[in-house]
Amino acid sequence: MSEPLPVVIVIEDEPKIRRFIRMSLEAEGCQVYETDSMQRGLIEAGTRKPDMVVLDLGLPDGDGVDFIRDLRAWSDIPIIVLSARTTEADKVGALDAGADDYLTKPFGAAELLARVRAQLRRRSSAVGSGSTVFEFGKIRVDLGRRIVELSGKPLHLTPIEYRL
Repeated sequence: MSEPLPVVIVIEDEPKIRRFIRMSLEAEGCQVYETDSMQRGLIEAGTRKPDMVVLDLGLPDGDGVDFIRDLRAWSDIPIIVLSARTTEADKVGALDAGADDYLTKPFGAAELLARVRAQLRRRSSAVGSGSTVFEFGKIRVDLGRRIVELSGKPLHLTPIEYRL
């Protein structure tokens, strides 16, 4: 049985850039879901259980730094920021909010993909080495993989339900 494809959510409001990122990630063997808004990105992150998020900071419905803070309230999914913001303060702000990496636009596909591979390696080694699983009767909770099962079947939980 082959490994499942890494799931990546791309949150970018520029259609051409979003398409470029999606095509690059798919060529790398990732399953990609994309959105152009912060709120939709949070919904996708809660329902798709991604292995990584690629995030633009300048979104029409809010600042990507707020997305990072919101996501970090309930998840440790790696976040790579792609932004036209180039000041040190912007980079430090995003990283301090919880981003794992920061890449400024314009960027090359090779560098983006190398950073994605690095984050996926870190995530897979962290999940594989320290995954905590709890079982309560017919309920099984895998904290490392963020999966809850009832009688062996996955339950689809909202972020709030999962936190509880």
